[in-house]
Amino acid sequence: MAVRPITIIGHKALHQPTKKVKEVTDEIRTLVADMFDTMEAANGVGLAANQVGARHRIFVFDCPSERGEDDNFVGVVVNPVLEKGVVPPGEPDEDDGLEGCLSVPGEHFPTPRAEWARVTGTDLDGNPVSYEGEGLFARCLQHETDHLDGKLYLERLTPSQRDLSRQARKERGWEAEGVTKWDPATQKADDV
Repeated sequence: MAVRPITIIGHKALHQPTKKVKEVTDEIRTLVADMFDTMEAANGVGLAANQVGARHRIFVFDCPSERGEDDNFVGVVVNPVLEKGVVPPGEPDEDDGLEGCLSVPGEHFPTPRAEWARVTGTDLDGNPVSYEGEGLFARCLQHETDHLDGKLYLERLTPSQRDLSRQARKERGWEAEGVTKWDPATQKADDV
């Protein structure tokens, strides 16, 4: 398949809710295969369709498990619906709460998230799927569903972290230079 360019913060596709998938076509199957290739090339743990310019309500993931090194959670969810636990108040733990995003390449900020989450939807064959987890996997499920709702993790930051994220974006020159995409096939996230 193919590695697709990833949209970065400032691109309007990241701030618009995606559309439900009514039918899984060959085009959708190709998109999902490309999303897995793109996520792997970018060293990501999840990727939403709107991050590669598609308005479909789909995300893929290959998220490390706390159970073991070679025991990842891997899958695709079409039309996901999120359930989650309570988000603890206050500043998140800088060790357990760091979050990054392929659409905010090279940056990581402590992000308040629920410790538990579940996503239900369907696979590419229309079969019901349900993924549930804690810790990093719960964070991944929440993060990717946020993308499909038109939200970036930066919008979840506490005020002090939000200020730091604005400063980082300014230093990288993304808004000033009009950078809207990066290509994980030829670039590293830290170089964008």
